[in-house]
Amino acid sequence: MTGRAAQQQVNQSTTQDGLGVVVRVAGAADVGTAAALFRGYLDFYEVEVEDADAPRAFLAERIAKDESLVLLADVPGHGTVGFAQVYRAFSSLSLTTAWILNDLYVAPSGRRTGAGRALLREVLRRARAAGVSGVQLETAYDNTVAQGLYEAEGFVREEFHVYAHDLGAGTSAGA
Repeated sequence: MTGRAAQQQVNQSTTQDGLGVVVRVAGAADVGTAAALFRGYLDFYEVEVEDADAPRAFLAERIAKDESLVLLADVPGHGTVGFAQVYRAFSSLSLTTAWILNDLYVAPSGRRTGAGRALLREVLRRARAAGVSGVQLETAYDNTVAQGLYEAEGFVREEFHVYAHDLGAGTSAGA
């Protein structure tokens, strides 16, 4: 995802925070677990998925092609309760590589355990280790819990408007 040398540095398998949360890189053997969390994330954002296997296939392809970094959060007594997915991007304004924290989700059973904070901190730690200029993310306007976490961890709301144009391509979640 970030070049061979940086990838080796970034792909350390696990990190444990002070709360006992273990964050690890998802591999091919973790696709089923990650997909169940991904499905919870899609449900949270009310994304209808016609093909029940589409979230699993999507994650499996991202992991197999090394197109994203997928992290999982394990909490003692709760199991694997959260995931984060990061994509590499480039910033024309800073002429550097940036990361997009596209997905961060903690299942209801794992909330208030520190799993979300641990995932977020691990993304930032790995980004620094890879020499990335910054991490960007988006969240829903009404997701004030997530906004509070992001701001507490140093994220700053930008003044840019985000626009999207749906092209209806066959690669959507419902395809």
